[in-house]
Amino acid sequence: MIIQMKKNSTKKEYEKIVKYLEEKKLEIKDASTDDIRVFGIIGDTLSIDPSDLYAFDGVKEVTRVSTPFKKASRSFKKKDTIVRLKDGIEVGGDQFVIMAGPCSVESEEQLRIIAKSVKKSGAHLLRGGAYKPRTSPYAFQGLEVEGLKLLKKIGDETGLAIVTEIPSPDLIPIFEEYVDLIQVGARNMQNFHLLKALGKCKTPILLKRGLSATIEEWLMAAEYIMAGGNENVILCERGIRTYEKYTRNTLDISSVLAVQELSHLPVIIDPSHAAGRWNMIEKLSLASLAVGASGLIVEVHHDPEHALSDGAQSLKLDKFTHLMEELKKVSDVLGKKIK
Repeated sequence: MIIQMKKNSTKKEYEKIVKYLEEKKLEIKDASTDDIRVFGIIGDTLSIDPSDLYAFDGVKEVTRVSTPFKKASRSFKKKDTIVRLKDGIEVGGDQFVIMAGPCSVESEEQLRIIAKSVKKSGAHLLRGGAYKPRTSPYAFQGLEVEGLKLLKKIGDETGLAIVTEIPSPDLIPIFEEYVDLIQVGARNMQNFHLLKALGKCKTPILLKRGLSATIEEWLMAAEYIMAGGNENVILCERGIRTYEKYTRNTLDISSVLAVQELSHLPVIIDPSHAAGRWNMIEKLSLASLAVGASGLIVEVHHDPEHALSDGAQSLKLDKFTHLMEELKKVSDVLGKKIK
């Protein structure tokens, strides 16, 4: 529910209605600007009749938000959210942010080679899986804590921020120590216990869309995190499961436009998991920039033929360099900043 006050309303009138709503155990989210005083109400608003609120002096308009997600809703917050990471990295503004690195952290040498190369090419964040939730219990599961330490070490060496996937709530303290952006994988998008716990941490969250999740379900997952108090959420479209088997998933590029209509949260694209084929990544990445995404997360490996996971969808170092060159050409035309 959104309440707009009259232009000539007083601070006392505003405080009176806020006090009334807080007594009903509702949360107030102020979204006022210099020109208008407006605020949202979070909680069980079904118990309130909007017409009753017109009894308060200064109230101009009361509107129910029809979407089940409130804090993530565009009607709740008109201005785009910009998630700020270290060293001036901003996701959601004019900057097109590139996250690049291997699917899995395999060794210090491997990670250093890849990190130095993607940094030189213009990447902003180093991605790499320390914990690897896999379909098969026999597949490589990651280096775990040692992997986190390596990511932090190489990130400090190269000046790259770190993004990696968290599998369970008990790991949040160590992730907050080593990681700049915590990723929630597609399989965990509706792990509500994890989402609630992440809502209480201060580190920004990268929330991947579930394998077959609707856009509303995806935004509701973001709402779980935001309802807990952490409003620094970045959405990631990584392709959804369809009847098609030629590609690993089907990239729903229109989801970027849908999210921008429905929500103020930034959305990036993962072309690697969407296609599952390295030769499709460059054109899908260019399309992502053109459609208005806020960035990319791309898998890169110096020796993909011997990668412990997802080698077929990983760009070689020179291919990633070429991708960055092409992105910069298009970004200049579109007015986006990459470096």
